[in-house]
Amino acid sequence: MSQQSTTENAAFWRSQEMLLLQQVMTLASKQIDPLPVMSEMLHLLSELLGLNRGRIVLLDDSGLQGKVCCSYGLTRAEVSRGCYQLDEGVTGHVLARGQVMIVQDIDKDSLFLGKMVKREDLPKGSVSFIALPIFIGNKVTGVLACHRIRMRARSLSDDLSILRILATLIGQMLHLQDYVHHKTQALEQHNKMLTHALDVKASRYGIIGHSSQLLRAIGELERVSDSTASVLLLGESGTGKELFARALHLASPRNQKPFIRVNCSAIPAGLFESELFGYERGAFTGAQTDRAGWFEQADQGTIFLDEIGELPLDLQAKLLRTLQEGTITRLGAKSERNVDVRLVAATNRNLVYEVQQGRFRQDLFYRLNVIPIKLPSLQQRSDDIPALALHFLNKFNQANQRNVFLTDQAMLRLQSHHWPGNIRELGNLIERMVLLSPKPAIDEMDVEKFLPHHSDLAVPNSSNSVAMGESVASAASLAFSGHQPQDADSVRPYMLVQSHSLETLHQALQLAGGNKTRAAKQLGMSARQFSYRLAKLSTTQE
Repeated sequence: MSQQSTTENAAFWRSQEMLLLQQVMTLASKQIDPLPVMSEMLHLLSELLGLNRGRIVLLDDSGLQGKVCCSYGLTRAEVSRGCYQLDEGVTGHVLARGQVMIVQDIDKDSLFLGKMVKREDLPKGSVSFIALPIFIGNKVTGVLACHRIRMRARSLSDDLSILRILATLIGQMLHLQDYVHHKTQALEQHNKMLTHALDVKASRYGIIGHSSQLLRAIGELERVSDSTASVLLLGESGTGKELFARALHLASPRNQKPFIRVNCSAIPAGLFESELFGYERGAFTGAQTDRAGWFEQADQGTIFLDEIGELPLDLQAKLLRTLQEGTITRLGAKSERNVDVRLVAATNRNLVYEVQQGRFRQDLFYRLNVIPIKLPSLQQRSDDIPALALHFLNKFNQANQRNVFLTDQAMLRLQSHHWPGNIRELGNLIERMVLLSPKPAIDEMDVEKFLPHHSDLAVPNSSNSVAMGESVASAASLAFSGHQPQDADSVRPYMLVQSHSLETLHQALQLAGGNKTRAAKQLGMSARQFSYRLAKLSTTQE
Protein backbone atom coordinates (compact mmCIF):
# COMPACT_ATOMS: atom_id res chain seq x y z
CA MET A 1 0.00 0.00 0.00
CA SER A 2 1.38 3.42 -1.00
CA GLN A 3 2.11 6.08 1.57
CA GLN A 4 -0.76 8.20 0.22
CA SER A 5 -3.18 5.31 0.56
CA THR A 6 -1.95 4.65 4.10
CA THR A 7 -2.46 8.31 4.99
CA GLU A 8 -5.93 8.35 3.47
CA ASN A 9 -6.80 5.12 5.28
CA ALA A 10 -5.65 6.55 8.63
CA ALA A 11 -7.63 9.73 8.02
CA PHE A 12 -10.74 7.69 7.23
CA TRP A 13 -10.50 5.67 10.43
CA ARG A 14 -9.80 8.81 12.43
CA SER A 15 -12.94 10.45 11.07
CA GLN A 16 -14.91 7.31 11.95
CA GLU A 17 -13.57 7.44 15.48
CA MET A 18 -14.44 11.12 15.83
CA LEU A 19 -17.92 10.48 14.50
CA LEU A 20 -18.40 7.63 16.98
CA LEU A 21 -17.19 9.71 19.94
CA GLN A 22 -19.29 12.68 18.88
CA GLN A 23 -22.44 10.55 18.63
CA VAL A 24 -21.78 8.80 21.94
CA MET A 25 -20.98 11.99 23.86
CA THR A 26 -24.02 13.80 22.44
CA LEU A 27 -26.29 10.96 23.56
CA ALA A 28 -24.57 10.73 26.95
CA SER A 29 -25.18 14.44 27.57
CA LYS A 30 -28.91 13.89 27.15
CA GLN A 31 -29.28 10.63 29.09
CA ILE A 32 -29.00 9.85 32.79
CA ASP A 33 -29.60 6.15 32.16
CA PRO A 34 -26.37 4.66 30.73
CA LEU A 35 -28.10 1.69 29.03
CA PRO A 36 -29.24 3.54 25.85
CA VAL A 37 -25.81 5.14 25.56
CA MET A 38 -24.02 1.80 25.89
CA SER A 39 -26.35 0.18 23.34
CA GLU A 40 -25.66 2.92 20.79
CA MET A 41 -21.95 2.70 21.58
CA LEU A 42 -21.88 -1.01 20.67
CA HIS A 43 -23.92 -0.31 17.54
CA LEU A 44 -21.49 2.38 16.36
CA LEU A 45 -18.46 0.18 17.14
CA SER A 46 -19.87 -2.38 14.75
CA GLU A 47 -21.11 -0.02 12.03
CA LEU A 48 -18.22 2.47 12.00
CA LEU A 49 -15.20 0.47 13.15
CA GLY A 50 -16.09 -3.14 12.37
CA LEU A 51 -15.82 -4.32 15.99
CA ASN A 52 -18.70 -6.77 15.94
CA ARG A 53 -20.90 -8.60 18.44
CA GLY A 54 -19.98 -6.16 21.18
CA ARG A 55 -21.22 -6.84 24.68
CA ILE A 56 -20.97 -5.24 28.11
CA VAL A 57 -20.82 -7.66 31.02
CA LEU A 58 -21.43 -6.30 34.55
CA LEU A 59 -20.90 -7.98 37.91
CA ASP A 60 -24.04 -8.76 39.88
CA ASP A 61 -24.63 -7.68 43.48
CA SER A 62 -22.72 -10.68 44.81
CA GLY A 63 -19.59 -9.60 42.91
CA LEU A 64 -18.98 -13.25 41.94
CA GLN A 65 -20.71 -13.46 38.56
CA GLY A 66 -20.92 -11.27 35.48
CA LYS A 67 -23.94 -11.09 33.17
CA VAL A 68 -24.46 -9.44 29.79
CA CYS A 69 -26.46 -6.28 30.35
CA CYS A 70 -26.10 -4.80 26.88
CA SER A 71 -25.10 -6.17 23.45
CA TYR A 72 -25.23 -5.61 19.70
CA GLY A 73 -25.36 -8.25 16.95
CA LEU A 74 -26.25 -11.07 19.35
CA THR A 75 -29.49 -13.06 19.52
CA ARG A 76 -31.51 -13.41 22.69
CA ALA A 77 -30.43 -17.03 23.00
CA GLU A 78 -26.78 -16.00 22.73
CA VAL A 79 -27.20 -13.24 25.29
CA SER A 80 -28.92 -15.64 27.71
CA ARG A 81 -25.74 -17.74 27.74
CA GLY A 82 -23.63 -14.74 28.68
CA CYS A 83 -23.03 -15.53 32.36
CA TYR A 84 -19.45 -15.78 33.63
CA GLN A 85 -18.02 -16.75 36.99
CA LEU A 86 -14.79 -15.12 38.07
CA ASP A 87 -11.85 -16.60 36.12
CA GLU A 88 -14.24 -18.40 33.74
CA GLY A 89 -12.95 -17.96 30.21
CA VAL A 90 -11.51 -14.73 28.89
CA THR A 91 -14.34 -12.59 30.23
CA GLY A 92 -14.12 -14.20 33.70
CA HIS A 93 -10.34 -13.61 33.79
CA VAL A 94 -10.81 -9.91 33.05
CA LEU A 95 -13.52 -9.65 35.72
CA ALA A 96 -11.27 -11.31 38.29
CA ARG A 97 -7.97 -9.62 37.42
CA GLY A 98 -8.83 -6.28 35.83
CA GLN A 99 -6.38 -6.71 32.92
CA VAL A 100 -6.93 -6.27 29.19
CA MET A 101 -6.96 -9.57 27.32
CA ILE A 102 -6.51 -10.00 23.55
CA VAL A 103 -7.11 -13.33 21.86
CA GLN A 104 -5.43 -13.09 18.47
CA ASP A 105 -7.17 -16.19 17.09
CA ILE A 106 -10.13 -17.64 18.95
CA ASP A 107 -9.52 -21.05 17.27
CA LYS A 108 -6.05 -21.35 18.82
CA ASP A 109 -6.62 -20.12 22.38
CA SER A 110 -7.96 -22.67 24.89
CA LEU A 111 -9.01 -19.89 27.29
CA PHE A 112 -11.61 -18.66 24.81
CA LEU A 113 -14.75 -20.69 25.52
CA GLY A 114 -17.02 -19.58 22.69
CA LYS A 115 -19.80 -19.73 25.24
CA MET A 116 -22.13 -17.21 23.63
CA VAL A 117 -21.58 -17.45 19.85
CA LYS A 118 -20.99 -20.77 18.11
CA ARG A 119 -17.94 -20.86 15.85
CA GLU A 120 -20.00 -21.76 12.76
CA ASP A 121 -21.98 -18.54 13.23
CA LEU A 122 -18.82 -16.44 12.95
CA PRO A 123 -17.07 -15.41 9.72
CA LYS A 124 -14.51 -17.79 8.29
CA GLY A 125 -10.90 -16.90 8.72
CA SER A 126 -9.08 -15.54 11.75
CA VAL A 127 -11.26 -13.85 14.35
CA SER A 128 -9.85 -11.98 17.33
CA PHE A 129 -11.51 -11.28 20.67
CA ILE A 130 -10.76 -8.20 22.76
CA ALA A 131 -11.91 -7.76 26.38
CA LEU A 132 -11.23 -4.69 28.52
CA PRO A 133 -12.08 -4.14 32.20
CA ILE A 134 -14.55 -1.46 33.24
CA PHE A 135 -13.61 0.26 36.48
CA ILE A 136 -15.50 2.32 39.03
CA GLY A 137 -12.70 3.85 41.02
CA ASN A 138 -10.18 1.04 41.53
CA LYS A 139 -12.78 -1.71 41.50
CA VAL A 140 -13.54 -3.85 38.45
CA THR A 141 -17.26 -3.69 37.79
CA GLY A 142 -17.55 -5.14 34.29
CA VAL A 143 -16.07 -5.97 30.89
CA LEU A 144 -16.35 -4.38 27.43
CA ALA A 145 -15.70 -7.06 24.79
CA CYS A 146 -16.10 -7.57 21.03
CA HIS A 147 -15.02 -9.70 18.07
CA ARG A 148 -12.56 -8.34 15.52
CA ILE A 149 -11.87 -9.61 12.01
CA ARG A 150 -8.09 -9.74 11.77
CA MET A 151 -7.84 -9.08 8.03
CA ARG A 152 -8.76 -5.39 8.21
CA ALA A 153 -6.93 -2.30 7.07
CA ARG A 154 -6.84 -0.96 10.65
CA SER A 155 -4.28 -1.49 13.36
CA LEU A 156 -5.07 -3.36 16.57
CA SER A 157 -3.57 -0.52 18.64
CA ASP A 158 -6.11 1.93 17.21
CA ASP A 159 -8.95 -0.39 18.15
CA LEU A 160 -7.52 -0.76 21.65
CA SER A 161 -7.23 3.02 22.05
CA ILE A 162 -10.85 3.70 21.18
CA LEU A 163 -12.05 0.76 23.31
CA ARG A 164 -10.07 2.07 26.30
CA ILE A 165 -11.76 5.47 25.92
CA LEU A 166 -15.20 3.87 25.74
CA ALA A 167 -14.52 1.54 28.70
CA THR A 168 -13.51 4.58 30.75
CA LEU A 169 -16.65 6.40 29.68
CA ILE A 170 -18.82 3.41 30.62
CA GLY A 171 -17.22 3.32 34.08
CA GLN A 172 -17.91 7.01 34.57
CA MET A 173 -21.52 6.64 33.46
CA LEU A 174 -22.08 3.68 35.78
CA HIS A 175 -20.46 5.58 38.64
CA LEU A 176 -22.70 8.58 37.96
CA GLN A 177 -25.76 6.31 37.79
CA ASP A 178 -24.83 4.73 41.13
CA TYR A 179 -24.26 8.17 42.69
CA VAL A 180 -27.57 9.53 41.37
CA HIS A 181 -29.36 6.37 42.53
CA HIS A 182 -28.08 6.70 46.09
CA LYS A 183 -28.79 10.42 46.17
CA THR A 184 -32.29 9.87 44.79
CA GLN A 185 -32.90 7.10 47.31
CA ALA A 186 -31.72 9.34 50.13
CA LEU A 187 -33.96 12.19 48.94
CA GLU A 188 -36.92 9.84 48.61
CA GLN A 189 -36.40 8.62 52.16
CA HIS A 190 -36.04 12.21 53.33
CA ASN A 191 -39.24 13.21 51.54
CA LYS A 192 -40.94 10.16 53.01
CA MET A 193 -39.79 11.24 56.45
CA LEU A 194 -41.06 14.78 55.93
CA THR A 195 -44.37 13.52 54.55
CA HIS A 196 -44.67 11.19 57.51
CA ALA A 197 -43.86 14.05 59.85
CA LEU A 198 -46.70 16.08 58.32
CA ASP A 199 -49.04 13.11 58.53
CA VAL A 200 -48.20 12.29 62.13
CA LYS A 201 -51.05 13.54 64.24
CA ALA A 202 -49.82 14.40 67.68
CA SER A 203 -52.30 13.29 70.28
CA ARG A 204 -54.09 16.05 72.11
CA TYR A 205 -52.13 18.32 74.43
CA GLY A 206 -48.89 17.75 72.52
CA ILE A 207 -48.46 14.13 73.62
CA ILE A 208 -47.09 12.33 70.56
CA GLY A 209 -48.15 8.78 69.77
CA HIS A 210 -51.10 6.52 69.14
CA SER A 211 -50.22 3.24 70.88
CA SER A 212 -52.93 1.54 72.92
CA GLN A 213 -50.98 1.97 76.17
CA LEU A 214 -50.60 5.69 75.59
CA LEU A 215 -54.23 6.18 74.56
CA ARG A 216 -55.31 4.32 77.70
CA ALA A 217 -53.35 6.73 79.91
CA ILE A 218 -54.70 9.75 78.01
CA GLY A 219 -58.23 8.36 78.28
CA GLU A 220 -57.89 8.00 82.05
CA LEU A 221 -56.51 11.52 82.25
CA GLU A 222 -59.43 13.00 80.31
CA ARG A 223 -62.03 11.13 82.35
CA VAL A 224 -60.81 12.76 85.58
CA SER A 225 -59.94 16.17 84.15
CA ASP A 226 -63.16 17.83 85.36
CA SER A 227 -62.82 16.67 88.96
CA THR A 228 -60.81 18.29 91.74
CA ALA A 229 -59.37 15.05 93.11
CA SER A 230 -55.62 14.65 93.41
CA VAL A 231 -53.91 12.66 90.66
CA LEU A 232 -50.79 10.55 91.17
CA LEU A 233 -48.72 9.89 88.04
CA LEU A 234 -46.67 6.71 88.28
CA GLY A 235 -44.01 5.43 85.93
CA GLU A 236 -40.36 5.22 85.10
CA SER A 237 -38.12 8.26 84.81
CA GLY A 238 -38.31 9.86 81.38
CA THR A 239 -41.85 8.80 80.49
CA GLY A 240 -43.17 12.36 80.28
CA LYS A 241 -44.88 12.94 83.62
CA GLU A 242 -44.70 16.73 83.36
CA LEU A 243 -46.27 16.60 79.90
CA PHE A 244 -49.14 14.50 81.28
CA ALA A 245 -49.56 16.83 84.24
CA ARG A 246 -49.77 19.80 81.88
CA ALA A 247 -52.22 17.85 79.69
CA LEU A 248 -54.44 17.25 82.71
CA HIS A 249 -54.35 20.98 83.43
CA LEU A 250 -55.20 21.85 79.81
CA ALA A 251 -58.10 19.38 79.77
CA SER A 252 -59.55 20.76 82.99
CA PRO A 253 -61.75 23.84 83.56
CA ARG A 254 -58.67 25.43 85.18
CA ASN A 255 -56.79 25.64 81.87
CA GLN A 256 -56.82 29.45 81.84
CA LYS A 257 -55.32 29.61 85.32
CA PRO A 258 -51.69 29.08 86.42
CA PHE A 259 -49.87 25.78 86.05
CA ILE A 260 -46.99 25.62 88.54
CA ARG A 261 -44.39 22.88 88.27
CA VAL A 262 -42.24 22.04 91.31
CA ASN A 263 -39.34 19.57 91.23
CA CYS A 264 -39.11 18.37 94.82
CA SER A 265 -35.76 16.65 94.25
CA ALA A 266 -34.10 19.95 93.31
CA ILE A 267 -35.06 21.88 96.47
CA PRO A 268 -32.62 22.00 99.40
CA ALA A 269 -34.19 20.50 102.53
CA GLY A 270 -34.12 23.81 104.45
CA LEU A 271 -36.03 25.71 101.77
CA PHE A 272 -38.97 23.35 101.19
CA GLU A 273 -41.46 25.10 103.44
CA SER A 274 -40.68 28.64 102.31
CA GLU A 275 -40.80 27.62 98.64
CA LEU A 276 -44.09 25.76 98.92
CA PHE A 277 -45.96 28.04 101.31
CA GLY A 278 -44.12 31.37 101.09
CA TYR A 279 -43.00 33.65 103.91
CA GLU A 280 -43.67 37.01 105.58
CA ARG A 281 -41.22 39.83 105.87
CA GLY A 282 -38.85 39.23 108.79
CA ALA A 283 -39.65 35.52 109.05
CA PHE A 284 -35.93 34.79 108.81
CA THR A 285 -32.70 36.57 108.04
CA GLY A 286 -32.85 37.88 104.49
CA ALA A 287 -36.66 37.88 104.29
CA GLN A 288 -36.96 41.57 103.49
CA THR A 289 -40.30 41.33 101.64
CA ASP A 290 -43.35 39.11 101.64
CA ARG A 291 -43.26 36.24 99.15
CA ALA A 292 -46.10 34.07 97.93
CA GLY A 293 -45.23 30.36 97.79
CA TRP A 294 -45.98 28.05 94.91
CA PHE A 295 -49.34 27.02 96.31
CA GLU A 296 -50.48 30.64 96.37
CA GLN A 297 -49.09 31.22 92.89
CA ALA A 298 -51.12 28.22 91.66
CA ASP A 299 -54.37 29.47 93.24
CA GLN A 300 -57.38 28.61 91.02
CA GLY A 301 -55.02 26.53 88.87
CA THR A 302 -52.93 23.38 89.08
CA ILE A 303 -49.72 22.59 90.97
CA PHE A 304 -47.53 19.71 89.84
CA LEU A 305 -45.24 18.24 92.50
CA ASP A 306 -42.69 16.12 90.66
CA GLU A 307 -40.62 13.56 92.60
CA ILE A 308 -42.93 13.95 95.59
CA GLY A 309 -41.18 11.04 97.28
CA GLU A 310 -38.31 13.45 98.07
CA LEU A 311 -40.54 15.59 100.31
CA PRO A 312 -39.29 15.57 103.94
CA LEU A 313 -41.56 13.94 106.52
CA ASP A 314 -42.25 17.17 108.46
CA LEU A 315 -43.38 18.89 105.24
CA GLN A 316 -45.58 15.93 104.32
CA ALA A 317 -47.80 16.69 107.33
CA LYS A 318 -48.17 20.34 106.29
CA LEU A 319 -48.91 19.34 102.71
CA LEU A 320 -51.60 16.95 103.94
CA ARG A 321 -53.24 19.76 105.95
CA THR A 322 -53.21 22.02 102.91
CA LEU A 323 -54.88 19.35 100.79
CA GLN A 324 -57.51 18.63 103.44
CA GLU A 325 -58.29 22.15 104.58
CA GLY A 326 -57.48 24.15 101.46
CA THR A 327 -55.33 26.55 103.48
CA ILE A 328 -51.66 27.45 103.77
CA THR A 329 -49.69 29.34 106.37
CA ARG A 330 -46.70 31.39 105.30
CA LEU A 331 -43.53 31.23 107.35
CA GLY A 332 -43.73 33.95 109.99
CA ALA A 333 -47.47 34.52 109.44
CA LYS A 334 -50.09 34.44 112.20
CA SER A 335 -53.08 33.57 110.03
CA GLU A 336 -53.96 31.09 107.33
CA ARG A 337 -54.74 31.84 103.68
CA ASN A 338 -57.26 29.99 101.56
CA VAL A 339 -56.08 28.42 98.30
CA ASP A 340 -57.97 26.50 95.64
CA VAL A 341 -55.44 24.25 93.94
CA ARG A 342 -55.68 21.00 91.97
CA LEU A 343 -52.72 18.80 92.93
CA VAL A 344 -50.98 16.51 90.47
CA ALA A 345 -48.08 14.55 91.94
CA ALA A 346 -45.56 12.27 90.27
CA THR A 347 -43.01 9.73 91.42
CA ASN A 348 -40.94 6.92 90.05
CA ARG A 349 -40.66 5.35 93.50
CA ASN A 350 -42.91 2.70 94.97
CA LEU A 351 -44.73 4.78 97.58
CA VAL A 352 -46.28 1.69 99.16
CA TYR A 353 -42.77 0.48 99.94
CA GLU A 354 -41.77 3.96 101.13
CA VAL A 355 -44.73 3.94 103.52
CA GLN A 356 -43.70 0.52 104.83
CA GLN A 357 -40.18 1.84 105.46
CA GLY A 358 -41.50 4.88 107.31
CA ARG A 359 -40.21 7.38 104.77
CA PHE A 360 -43.61 8.49 103.49
CA ARG A 361 -46.78 9.25 105.48
CA GLN A 362 -49.52 6.71 104.95
CA ASP A 363 -52.30 9.30 105.27
CA LEU A 364 -50.67 11.52 102.66
CA PHE A 365 -50.23 8.56 100.35
CA TYR A 366 -53.94 7.78 100.55
CA ARG A 367 -54.74 11.42 99.89
CA LEU A 368 -52.52 11.46 96.79
CA ASN A 369 -53.51 8.04 95.54
CA VAL A 370 -57.14 8.96 94.85
CA ILE A 371 -56.60 8.69 91.10
CA PRO A 372 -53.38 6.87 90.18
CA ILE A 373 -52.43 6.87 86.48
CA LYS A 374 -49.58 4.66 85.39
CA LEU A 375 -47.65 6.02 82.40
CA PRO A 376 -46.32 3.43 79.92
CA SER A 377 -42.60 3.05 79.37
CA LEU A 378 -41.21 3.57 75.86
CA GLN A 379 -40.65 -0.17 75.63
CA GLN A 380 -44.39 -0.67 76.10
CA ARG A 381 -45.21 1.79 73.30
CA SER A 382 -42.53 0.95 70.71
CA ASP A 383 -45.00 1.70 67.90
CA ASP A 384 -44.72 5.37 68.88
CA ILE A 385 -40.91 5.45 68.45
CA PRO A 386 -40.98 6.51 64.73
CA ALA A 387 -43.32 9.42 65.48
CA LEU A 388 -41.27 10.47 68.51
CA ALA A 389 -38.00 10.15 66.58
CA LEU A 390 -39.37 12.33 63.75
CA HIS A 391 -40.56 14.88 66.30
CA PHE A 392 -37.09 15.10 67.85
CA LEU A 393 -35.40 15.15 64.43
CA ASN A 394 -37.48 18.11 63.30
CA LYS A 395 -36.91 19.88 66.59
CA PHE A 396 -33.12 19.47 66.69
CA ASN A 397 -32.65 19.99 62.94
CA GLN A 398 -34.39 23.34 63.20
CA ALA A 399 -32.54 24.32 66.37
CA ASN A 400 -29.12 23.49 64.87
CA GLN A 401 -29.79 24.29 61.19
CA ARG A 402 -29.09 20.71 60.15
CA ASN A 403 -30.79 18.38 57.67
CA VAL A 404 -30.23 14.96 59.23
CA PHE A 405 -32.74 12.16 58.64
CA LEU A 406 -33.12 8.47 59.45
CA THR A 407 -33.37 5.66 56.91
CA ASP A 408 -36.04 3.00 57.26
CA GLN A 409 -33.51 0.51 58.63
CA ALA A 410 -32.29 3.06 61.18
CA MET A 411 -35.86 3.59 62.37
CA LEU A 412 -36.34 -0.17 62.75
CA ARG A 413 -33.14 -0.33 64.82
CA LEU A 414 -34.48 2.37 67.14
CA GLN A 415 -37.69 0.39 67.57
CA SER A 416 -35.82 -2.78 68.47
CA HIS A 417 -33.66 -1.08 71.11
CA HIS A 418 -34.46 -1.30 74.82
CA TRP A 419 -34.85 2.23 76.24
CA PRO A 420 -34.16 2.25 79.99
CA GLY A 421 -34.15 6.06 79.87
CA ASN A 422 -37.45 6.13 77.96
CA ILE A 423 -38.45 9.21 75.91
CA ARG A 424 -35.79 11.39 77.51
CA GLU A 425 -33.08 8.96 76.41
CA LEU A 426 -34.49 8.76 72.87
CA GLY A 427 -34.53 12.56 72.61
CA ASN A 428 -30.95 12.81 73.85
CA LEU A 429 -29.82 10.19 71.32
CA ILE A 430 -31.52 11.98 68.42
CA GLU A 431 -29.95 15.29 69.46
CA ARG A 432 -26.53 13.63 69.65
CA MET A 433 -26.94 12.15 66.17
CA VAL A 434 -28.10 15.47 64.69
CA LEU A 435 -25.09 17.29 66.15
CA LEU A 436 -22.39 14.68 65.50
CA SER A 437 -23.43 12.83 62.34
CA PRO A 438 -20.97 13.59 59.49
CA LYS A 439 -23.63 12.90 56.82
CA PRO A 440 -27.33 13.69 56.35
CA ALA A 441 -28.56 10.10 56.05
CA ILE A 442 -28.26 8.05 59.26
CA ASP A 443 -28.47 4.31 58.61
CA GLU A 444 -28.66 1.30 60.90
CA MET A 445 -24.89 1.10 61.43
CA ASP A 446 -24.73 4.79 62.34
CA VAL A 447 -27.44 4.32 64.95
CA GLU A 448 -25.50 1.38 66.39
CA LYS A 449 -22.45 3.60 66.87
CA PHE A 450 -24.45 6.25 68.75
CA LEU A 451 -26.36 3.86 71.01
CA PRO A 452 -24.90 3.60 74.54
CA HIS A 453 -23.78 0.25 75.86
CA HIS A 454 -26.25 -0.14 78.69
CA SER A 455 -24.56 -3.32 79.87
CA ASP A 456 -21.65 -1.15 80.95
CA LEU A 457 -24.02 0.96 83.03
CA ALA A 458 -26.04 -1.87 84.53
CA VAL A 459 -26.50 -1.84 88.29
CA PRO A 460 -25.66 -5.12 90.03
CA ASN A 461 -28.32 -7.00 91.99
CA SER A 462 -28.94 -6.30 95.62
CA SER A 463 -27.74 -9.79 96.56
CA ASN A 464 -24.22 -8.37 96.35
CA SER A 465 -24.90 -5.71 98.96
CA VAL A 466 -21.99 -3.86 100.49
CA ALA A 467 -20.60 -5.30 103.71
CA MET A 468 -19.12 -3.31 106.54
CA GLY A 469 -15.64 -2.07 105.78
CA GLU A 470 -15.73 -2.71 101.97
CA SER A 471 -13.99 -0.22 99.70
CA VAL A 472 -15.73 2.86 98.33
CA ALA A 473 -15.22 1.61 94.78
CA SER A 474 -17.13 -1.59 95.55
CA ALA A 475 -19.83 0.38 97.33
CA ALA A 476 -20.28 2.72 94.38
CA SER A 477 -20.79 -0.18 92.00
CA LEU A 478 -23.55 -1.71 94.10
CA ALA A 479 -26.18 1.03 94.14
CA PHE A 480 -29.84 0.29 94.67
CA SER A 481 -29.43 -2.55 97.17
CA GLY A 482 -32.18 -3.62 99.58
CA HIS A 483 -35.56 -5.32 99.45
CA GLN A 484 -37.41 -5.12 96.14
CA PRO A 485 -41.23 -5.17 96.29
CA GLN A 486 -43.09 -7.36 93.84
CA ASP A 487 -44.59 -4.49 91.88
CA ALA A 488 -41.38 -2.51 91.62
CA ASP A 489 -41.01 -3.16 87.90
CA SER A 490 -42.25 0.31 87.06
CA VAL A 491 -40.15 2.14 89.64
CA ARG A 492 -36.45 2.34 90.37
CA PRO A 493 -35.28 0.47 93.49
CA TYR A 494 -34.44 2.54 96.51
CA MET A 495 -31.55 1.90 98.90
CA LEU A 496 -32.08 1.25 102.57
CA VAL A 497 -30.48 3.52 105.13
CA GLN A 498 -28.15 0.63 106.02
CA SER A 499 -27.15 0.05 102.40
CA HIS A 500 -23.70 1.51 103.14
CA SER A 501 -21.69 1.47 106.32
CA LEU A 502 -20.73 4.67 108.13
CA GLU A 503 -17.10 3.85 107.34
CA THR A 504 -17.93 3.63 103.63
CA LEU A 505 -19.70 6.99 103.72
CA HIS A 506 -16.73 8.62 105.48
CA GLN A 507 -14.31 7.10 102.96
CA ALA A 508 -16.36 8.44 100.07
CA LEU A 509 -16.53 11.88 101.68
CA GLN A 510 -12.78 11.89 102.23
CA LEU A 511 -12.05 10.86 98.64
CA ALA A 512 -14.42 13.59 97.41
CA GLY A 513 -12.53 16.24 99.38
CA GLY A 514 -15.46 16.82 101.72
CA ASN A 515 -17.92 17.42 98.85
CA LYS A 516 -21.10 15.52 99.75
CA THR A 517 -22.56 15.80 96.25
CA ARG A 518 -19.49 14.16 94.70
CA ALA A 519 -19.35 11.53 97.42
CA ALA A 520 -23.03 10.72 96.89
CA LYS A 521 -22.49 10.39 93.15
CA GLN A 522 -19.69 7.87 93.75
CA LEU A 523 -22.06 5.71 95.77
CA GLY A 524 -24.98 6.01 93.35
CA MET A 525 -27.27 8.16 95.47
CA SER A 526 -28.48 11.75 95.66
CA ALA A 527 -26.85 14.34 97.93
CA ARG A 528 -29.94 14.36 100.16
CA GLN A 529 -29.83 10.58 100.50
CA PHE A 530 -26.14 10.72 101.37
CA SER A 531 -26.66 13.44 104.01
CA TYR A 532 -29.62 11.58 105.51
CA ARG A 533 -27.71 8.30 105.79
CA LEU A 534 -24.64 10.00 107.21
CA ALA A 535 -26.67 11.79 109.89
CA LYS A 536 -28.75 8.71 110.68
CA LEU A 537 -25.81 6.32 111.01
CA SER A 538 -23.75 8.87 112.97
CA THR A 539 -26.61 9.27 115.46
CA THR A 540 -27.11 5.51 115.75
CA GLN A 541 -23.47 4.80 116.51
CA GLU A 542 -22.98 7.61 119.05
